Amino acid sequence: MKQILTLFFTLTALAVFSQNDTTIYKVVSEMPRFPGCEQIDTTLEAKTQCAQTALLMFFNQNIVYPWDAREQDIEGTVVLSLVVEKDGYISNPTVVRDIGGGCGEEAVRVASGMNEALKNAKLAWTPGKKDGKPVRTQVTVPIKFKLQEPLDFVIVNFRDTVYVVVDDSLKYTGGEAALDNFIKNNLKTPAAYRDSCKIGTMDMTILARPSGYVRVLDLADYWNLGWDFRWEAIRVATETWGKWQPAVRKDRQVPSSYDLTVTFLPNAAKCAQTISSYEKANALADEGSSLFNEGKQEEGIKKLNEALTMFPKNANFLYLRGQAYMNMNDIEKACADFLKVREMVSIDVVNQLIPVLCK
Repeated sequence: MKQILTLFFTLTALAVFSQNDTTIYKVVSEMPRFPGCEQIDTTLEAKTQCAQTALLMFFNQNIVYPWDAREQDIEGTVVLSLVVEKDGYISNPTVVRDIGGGCGEEAVRVASGMNEALKNAKLAWTPGKKDGKPVRTQVTVPIKFKLQEPLDFVIVNFRDTVYVVVDDSLKYTGGEAALDNFIKNNLKTPAAYRDSCKIGTMDMTILARPSGYVRVLDLADYWNLGWDFRWEAIRVATETWGKWQPAVRKDRQVPSSYDLTVTFLPNAAKCAQTISSYEKANALADEGSSLFNEGKQEEGIKKLNEALTMFPKNANFLYLRGQAYMNMNDIEKACADFLKVREMVSIDVVNQLIPVLCK
């Protein structure tokens, strides 16, 4: 059963005094505010309320209800304490009250990844202020874990409704073969790169609405091909407009998503060797993953290393090797690979692992 998490946010007050500038306050004239609401031309009270809602959404989108808590039907409120520093980033996330089942640990995991997420988005908290000056301020965050029946849909990017429970799934008119042919016939290497022998695969998640409207929700450029290639992939995906049979839920057509893969293969004769290397590297990566999963760890890593020797900037190969190193408890090497992946492509699981593994 899938769970929904509800967060209630409060800020409490009391000062912890010190003789130096490391004082942590719990009561200040202006409490910290989670980012995203500072551009609102309204009262301080309205900005504070907006910030509370934004913080709710941050936790709600990132917390995964722990398996042990689900199995034991554990519900309740975990209370976190954290310090908003003068620079707008947090420190010392600590569980003040736990309910067990891994809920406290999960709340701390999400809080620990907050700084990284905000920095990537070029955001920060508005720090607390005392006498008009930023100060270190402690806040408490009660997070309510409650098991509920899952919804049929999720909200993506704060605006798109995507049904994940359907009675009849989204289908391309004519089937997968017709979709493959459409992509093959319409996907073009960008003009500026037609003599470059650039090669690679992208994964996309598209949204198709009953109206026929299609747009790309997510795109992973594993081969680091660049923006010209990404725009071309998006162009082809959106040109499938009106060619989808909508998903159906309870006798009603609903918006749903579809995972789509596109591959850029150069046509020039001089690129034959590149295509051969591409096919060989993919085969090596698949073989390496299979060997590793069979318990032949060193052999699996060797095959992945060979694939990466051929294409060192392939995010998918790096991710597979990072997973392997993580399973071998070689955290330093795993982090090295995951950090390289993050430089090239945004993968949710990598973004979640880095703050936890890579201190």
